[in-house]
Amino acid sequence: MQTTVMGRIVGYDDRGEGTPVVLIHGYPLNRMIWEAQWEGLADHARIIAPDLRGFGESEMVAGIPTEITTYADDVRELLDALGISEPAIIAGLSMGGYVALAYLRRYPEHVAALILANTKATADSLEGKAGRDKSITLAQTKGAAGIAEGMLPKVLSPKTYTSNPELVAQVNRIMQSATVPGIIGALTAMRDRPDSTGTLLEFSQSTLIIAGADDQLMSAADQENMKQAARNSTLVTIPDAGHLSPMEQPEAFNKAVAEFLRSMG
Repeated sequence: MQTTVMGRIVGYDDRGEGTPVVLIHGYPLNRMIWEAQWEGLADHARIIAPDLRGFGESEMVAGIPTEITTYADDVRELLDALGISEPAIIAGLSMGGYVALAYLRRYPEHVAALILANTKATADSLEGKAGRDKSITLAQTKGAAGIAEGMLPKVLSPKTYTSNPELVAQVNRIMQSATVPGIIGALTAMRDRPDSTGTLLEFSQSTLIIAGADDQLMSAADQENMKQAARNSTLVTIPDAGHLSPMEQPEAFNKAVAEFLRSMG
């Protein structure tokens, strides 16, 4: 479905009832990565999955610099448009985790709990920043197809990549649907984002950290560092999952989230 927020078209899904759980997708993806979650978790909570600007059905705004806080503000504006004022559980995968942490910094009173999946709290290293710049150049010259070609083998576990061609094709379609301005905006925002470790240190509510055992992009040390920083946290590592754990192992992912929701009452 779509709505207009602050004059901009936003694509999103809204399923179920109860406590709002906002699912924020990673880069260069869209809300379709959460299809198994809005179908499998709608009996437990109200699942809201937006497309970030420039991805899926959400418009990119030309000529306006994109920061990680830009996406956090977009999420808040969507929830306002939906009439959701109570604290929500904010969940993010990869770049979506960076957005979730930025949302916590800007709107702490609107966060009931965090779910951080296949992500990290630290900022990009100098090498990482240089990699973002190379990806920007790649997007400018070869578009979303060039980005997808390089990322596909990295975002899925080796087992998934070789044994599940249908999922590989689905992820490829999602990546190639991204707009070049959306890709460049996201790369810039990720490159320039601050370290969020201090944000987690100050957060006292419940935090669920989900890792893929075969994640090639986020290390086990990244996950352990978040667990140590978030004082009230649980770390769940999903076997046979790479960077896209909600798509690769949806039942295990949903079980972890459902148990987290039950633990919160």
